[in-house]
Amino acid sequence: MEKPTLERYCLALDLVDDSESIAAYKKYHKNVWPEIEKSITDSGIKTVEIYCIDNRLFMILEVDDSFSFERKGKMDAENPKVQEWETLMWKYQQALPTAKEGEKWLLMDKINQLK
Repeated sequence: MEKPTLERYCLALDLVDDSESIAAYKKYHKNVWPEIEKSITDSGIKTVEIYCIDNRLFMILEVDDSFSFERKGKMDAENPKVQEWETLMWKYQQALPTAKEGEKWLLMDKINQLK
């Protein structure tokens, strides 16, 4: 059986620049709520990786053909547990300087790829 092709998206976000806050955020991500993990996989996301340096976060999503940001946003808006998680995480997060009102994770542009 042929392995499905996955699309990759890279996103960035900042954390509040406070060592205790950053430590708390990392602790939550060592034990993500099962309802959040299910909401991620139900949306067509196959893998998620989040990296951190200082207060900058970098997230890599690998998604299948069923995924779209619009669909994921609608699913999240209708899921009370996701809304609870997002409200909690926003205590530790801060928008990038270029973010528009209400934006959190910003999609990054690929500028190079070694072939």
